[in-house]
Amino acid sequence: MSTTHIDRLRALLEPLAARAGLDLEDLKVTQTGSRRQVQIDVDADGGVDLDAIAEFSRAVGEALDESDVMGAGAYVLEVGSPGAERPLIEPRHWRRAEGRLAKIQLVDGGEIVARVLEADEDGALVEVQPVKGRGRAKERRLEYVEVAKARVQVEFNRKDDELLDAAPDFADDDASDDASDEGDDGAE
Repeated sequence: MSTTHIDRLRALLEPLAARAGLDLEDLKVTQTGSRRQVQIDVDADGGVDLDAIAEFSRAVGEALDESDVMGAGAYVLEVGSPGAERPLIEPRHWRRAEGRLAKIQLVDGGEIVARVLEADEDGALVEVQPVKGRGRAKERRLEYVEVAKARVQVEFNRKDDELLDAAPDFADDDASDDASDEGDDGAE
């Protein structure tokens, strides 16, 4: 599909996404033989749930069917979110990644791994992780113009202090006492 067609498709979809409280993050149209596939990634502050994706998908399907932007041929529509290892391109991406680890390639050729502490329209405060566990993490203000490419990293073994503090104490479990009282109305 040509750039003009993608631009027309984006012009149709961005207002739909905005009305749904979503950001249109990525749009791809691929064609293999006679089959076309439209892939759309959306996101929002706080993330998107399956219900929001399903509702937006229905709205997109209706809009595409009513317009001529896809032509007369059949297509497959796929709507999702950017995924766990999403790229950090726009300031909103950095805001949504606060607390997450990112691999960042710098314009000057360097590369760092850093936790995003806070972000604004011009840059982010990050905590640069020590290389191979040597040294201590250091905070750094990173302007977006310094970044060539950045991507959120998946952390499998991260222990989040807030989550650990908020976890229920299973040692004091009253559920077994409650279960034995169910159906007991005192009558014998």
